[in-house]
Amino acid sequence: MSRSVTHGYPVVTSDLSIEYPAHGASAAHVALRGVDLRLAPGEVLGLLGSAGSGKSTLARVLSGAAFEPSGAGGEVRPVITGGEAIVLGTPLRGIPRRKVPELRFRVGYLAQDAAQTLPSDRTVAEIIAEPILERDHRYPRKALTTRVATMVDAVRLPLGMLERYPYELSGGQRQRVALARALVLGPSLLVADQPTAGIDLTVRDAVAELIGELRDGHTFSSIIITHDLPVLRRVADRIAVLDQGRLVAAGTMDEVFRDPVHPYVRALGAAIDGGHAVSDDLRPEPRA
Repeated sequence: MSRSVTHGYPVVTSDLSIEYPAHGASAAHVALRGVDLRLAPGEVLGLLGSAGSGKSTLARVLSGAAFEPSGAGGEVRPVITGGEAIVLGTPLRGIPRRKVPELRFRVGYLAQDAAQTLPSDRTVAEIIAEPILERDHRYPRKALTTRVATMVDAVRLPLGMLERYPYELSGGQRQRVALARALVLGPSLLVADQPTAGIDLTVRDAVAELIGELRDGHTFSSIIITHDLPVLRRVADRIAVLDQGRLVAAGTMDEVFRDPVHPYVRALGAAIDGGHAVSDDLRPEPRA
């Protein structure tokens, strides 16, 4: 891929294919096939797709989380088997292990289960400060305290929450803590996987508004993976739709749903026209 194609774009994928290798009794599984995407500077791209469409796999790869060392459980990691993905100027196919931490410091990643997996034995302040200390364990204590407090305020949590533990917080509050942690290093790119899942409608609206405000106030781009159609309508400049590992539509919401050809995209359009808020359980209409 030439530099002229990737220059200035935080994310470019070209004919990207990703596979989970065979593991034990499980055969290899192709998660994404030939995906072409571009994310412009300052843009919010919404990513839609049914369960198993490959959207969370794409999030893990683009955030760099897929390339971190496996834990004791021997988790099977996705592997780029075709094409290329370039994030913030870094090619991801065959990325050297030494370059992964640098990429991770520049990309904020809100995993799908981030709010449920906050460390139970650490306070909110300690959880948000962790990425800073991972990068520089000698970071000045006073500056650290100020930075964490500023981030807590940015996600609209009272400073009194700093000394609380995750089990003392509501689901929406935990989600905001996870978002603060993802943004505390001031990343150039935010990859958020289901940022409004599992929280009530009022909090979903607040989180969507917050993402929009943070984007406007910082110079970062974002990929938001969600099945929440009203949230995408509010925060996304463009959307991309995945189905069975392939990119089947991309453009503004109006462009994508004006005259959809693909069955799954038609089902999404019908859900929007019908006032539905959630697309995750949609199935494509049967072919004639």
